[in-house]
This record gives sequence, C-alpha cells and structure tokens, in this order.
Amino acid sequence: VEEAVLLSNGLSDRLGTLSAMSKATRLLSQSGVLAIGAYLAIGQEISGGVMVAASILLARALSPIEQAIVHWRSVLVVVRSSRRVAHLLNATQVTASEPMELPPLNGTVSVSDVVCVASSRKEPLLAGISFKVNPGDGLGIIGPSGAGKTTLAHAILGIAPLVRGEIRISGSTHDQWNRDILGRQLGYLPQDAVLFPGSVARNISRFEPNADAKAVLHAAKLAGVHELILSFSNGYGTLVGQGGVALSAGERQRIALARALYGDPALVVLDEPNSNLDAEGDQALSEAIKATRDRGATIIVIAHRPSAINAVNMLLYLRSGKQVAFGPKDEVLRQVTRAVVPEPHQGSNVTVMRAGNE
Repeated sequence: VEEAVLLSNGLSDRLGTLSAMSKATRLLSQSGVLAIGAYLAIGQEISGGVMVAASILLARALSPIEQAIVHWRSVLVVVRSSRRVAHLLNATQVTASEPMELPPLNGTVSVSDVVCVASSRKEPLLAGISFKVNPGDGLGIIGPSGAGKTTLAHAILGIAPLVRGEIRISGSTHDQWNRDILGRQLGYLPQDAVLFPGSVARNISRFEPNADAKAVLHAAKLAGVHELILSFSNGYGTLVGQGGVALSAGERQRIALARALYGDPALVVLDEPNSNLDAEGDQALSEAIKATRDRGATIIVIAHRPSAINAVNMLLYLRSGKQVAFGPKDEVLRQVTRAVVPEPHQGSNVTVMRAGNE
C-alpha cells in the first residue's frame, strides 16, 4: 500500500512539474515571438497585425501539448478501464469454452489481506481487510460513509479488482470459476435498485431463459413482495423499467431483493437493502435474511440503518477503508459504540485493530 501511495505521489509531482514547464515554455515562446515581432515592426519589416497573428498561432500550436499534459491522468484512466474491460471479455470467452467443473458453492467466504485502490485517490479504498464467514452466517458491514463498504461488496463479488490479497468463495478464487455458473449461485442487491425493461417476473428471474415460475414465486414470497406484485394491474406480467409502470423506490427495492434471492443462491450480498423501505418492508427484509441463513446460505448486509442487521450474527466495522473490528454482533456493537475502541477483554471473539495499527 505504501509503495502504491508513494508511486501515486511521485506521478502527481511529475504532473505538476510537466504542467509548470509547459506553461513556462508557452509564455517564453509567446514573449519571444512578441519581442521579435516588435523589433521587426519597429524596423517596418512587418506590421503590428502580423506580430499579433504570429503570437496567436503559436499559442494555438502549443495548446494541444499543454492540454495533453494537464489531462494525462484522465487518459490513463480510460486506457486502464479499456484494458480491464478487454480482460474481462477475454476471460469470459475463455471460461465459456472451457468451463470449470467445480462443486456448488457452500457459502464460505474467506477474505485475506485485501487491498483495493482507485486511480483518483491517493489513499487506498480498502487496506488489509481479513475475515471469514461460514455457511449460515449473516454478516453485517457497518461504518461511516466512505468507509469502503460498497467497495468491499464489489470485491467479494469479483467486480472490484484487488491490488493485493485474495478472496475465496467455497475455497476457490473468482478466476477459477465459469462466470455464468458462479453468477447463478450469487445474489446481489445494489444501493440503487434498477429494474430493466420487461415484466416483473422476468426481472426477478434475471431474464433467465425458460425461468421456473415456481422459483420466481418462491423468491417473491421470500422477499415479502408477492402480495404487492399481485396488486399490480397485470400481476407478475406487469411491465416495469423504461416505458413500464412507474414504481416507487421502495417497490423497486423489494422487487430487486426478490431478484437477489432468486434461485436460492449460496451467497447473497445486500447493499443498504432497506434504504427505501417502510416498517413492513423492514420486517420482510429481516425475515428474508433469517430464511436465507436457515437454509445454510451466507448473507452479507451493508447497512446504515440498524434494522438491516437485526437478523445477522456477525459484524464487520470499517473506517477509512480499514478494518476496525470483526466478530459476533453484540460484542462488536459494544466496542464501536464507545468513544474509544478498547482492546478486547480476555476470551473475546472480537478482532479489534487500534488506530495506530490500521
């Protein structure tokens, strides 16, 4: 992490130096042109208009170079992003032709010394995150805004790339799986629940060809949204998304929760699943989390509102991208609600990291 920060600082310093040099070069060149033009104009070899025109043309000629230096970071971001997309596409093509025959997921998630960075920030988004959850566990991830909770969720799902460390699901890393097979065993509810153009049933089934109607009904009932869907004019056939029925944020979130639970995935990740829910929706969410755990699946819930973690048994507290505490829910809550996080008492199952060791 320190090497990455030093490299970022070094590149920023070089950018500042190059930018200053380019501006100085432009100003000196324009001053030189004006000086020579003034000398020639005094000798009546050229007119004043030619002198001004030469200065403008020089500024225009040097402007692309100066702009390229100023915006080089954006160019690098575009290049890196295009390479990442190309890598993902190539990986998908390879795994599609050579599927990995691995046993179904059992829900075990092992995170070891994970570090994630962003090109737009000097400090890492995540630094040294390590924990493990077992099948049937419910893990709540809490912390202030900007702590890295969503980034960690993306890393667990294989969306955010890792600079260091590894994440294993059921003992295997993401690149050992066929992405289509792995995707069917994962459930994800993002912060901003989006429904795609199509029927409610197709959205819940993730637009799976020949989707099982019983599985769609099961997911909807598990999410507590079955009765709501039946109240629509066309029930499960109601069109939503662009050009469809306008739904409230809470209704979209509950249908998206059903989509995350479709197919009884072994690992479910919910990012602020109750941000738009009322009391009834909160109750349905808690029951869905409990039911998911009862069938032996693992569920990870990112929460700002306390009601979202009612049905979990483990907590991970993040601050500024660093792991502060991890362990049983009640013990972690006792730790993080104090002004200063103390060292755990003897026999405690909470892993606490002091600020100086973060």
